[in-house]
Amino acid sequence: MQTFVHAHAAHPDWRTALARVTADLDARRAGRPAPTLGWCYFGEAHAAAAEPLLAALRQHYPGTAWVGAVGVGVCAGGVEYFDEPGLAVMLSELPREQFRVFSGRRPLQAERGFLPHTALVHADPSTTELASLIGELSRRVGSGYLFGGLASARQRTLTLAADGAGGGVFEGGLSGVAFDADVAIVSRVTQGCQPVGPTRRITEVERNVVYALDGEPALDCLLGDLGVDEHAPREALPRLRSTLVGLSDHEEAAEFGLPAQNPEFATPARRGAFGTETRVRHLIGIDPQRRGIAVADIAERGQQLAFCRRDTDAARRDLVRIATEVRAALEPEDLPLVAQPLALATQAATGMPPPPVGGRQIAGALYVSCTGRGGPHFGAPSAELQLLKHALGDVPLVGFFAAGEIGHHHLYGYTGVLTVFTTPV
Repeated sequence: MQTFVHAHAAHPDWRTALARVTADLDARRAGRPAPTLGWCYFGEAHAAAAEPLLAALRQHYPGTAWVGAVGVGVCAGGVEYFDEPGLAVMLSELPREQFRVFSGRRPLQAERGFLPHTALVHADPSTTELASLIGELSRRVGSGYLFGGLASARQRTLTLAADGAGGGVFEGGLSGVAFDADVAIVSRVTQGCQPVGPTRRITEVERNVVYALDGEPALDCLLGDLGVDEHAPREALPRLRSTLVGLSDHEEAAEFGLPAQNPEFATPARRGAFGTETRVRHLIGIDPQRRGIAVADIAERGQQLAFCRRDTDAARRDLVRIATEVRAALEPEDLPLVAQPLALATQAATGMPPPPVGGRQIAGALYVSCTGRGGPHFGAPSAELQLLKHALGDVPLVGFFAAGEIGHHHLYGYTGVLTVFTTPV
């Protein structure tokens, strides 16, 4: 049974875009129960009309809760609207007791009859102490797992969070929707960068300036990995400017032990590639005197660090890989030996294959990708979303291009976060 539907359109007039979207949704939903939860992602051309846009959605679908955000790009199905006046909407029929909308005015917390297990989070990138707030929110959900991203816009950065108790359009802070453990999801983080050298441990650091890696001068490690000579700045500077830093916490491999505890959220590291535990940050300077490097984050002694670069081919492979992992996680389990004779007898009597055991299917999906991955980065317009559609199939999917991506309790860059809602086959 299809309980999620999506539609999308692009038009400079938000009313026209919304009319096209609602007409498509209504046609797809003919005869279905009223939706309970909706997602709305809109291009920044429509940010000035966010309040009337939300009001129109609430009027057209009374009783539906809404979450969403503005993005310099939005996506749906296999289509990207990057720097276009796009609008992407998805509706679901999730039981109301299984989710709660939250915002700065209505913080997320456990309540009678509802225990948050996972949460979709939208945030304003200008929010003070954002990384700490994400970590705190992660501790409020049972699985510790968050997914989502930072709204992106050149002018008005907005998120949406509204239900029967109120809410609306927000600037600043965090908002979103939490789900209880009965809402089954599978989520993966796909990396867009590839290491250019070994992973080393930080052994000397002052705030964001790293001075030693495995006891060696950090700048010497950087120059060695890149194969450049600091005395030849014309050749060295372009390589340095294109180099990024991958950081992971020293206890992360054990603490993130999601493969055993929550395999639906795990993306382990692979040879020559980053796993979920790595956050990519910009290299913002060097200290030739003390042989240090400055990164765009607070670093700590004991963390692991690897230099890396953006790599389109690696990003393509990793995107296909996580989508394949998601599909594999939903495939039915093998029939137990004691059930095989009955299954074979049923097949012989009816001519039909036995039903799958334990299989699930994708009901709907959300995809949040970095603004640095959108547009031409994957080689052609909508190429990233076409890859995803080919790997997942034609499933309801909406999302946006973010100023930072949220997965587990981390804030990422140059990544994509794919989350699917599943139902039994």
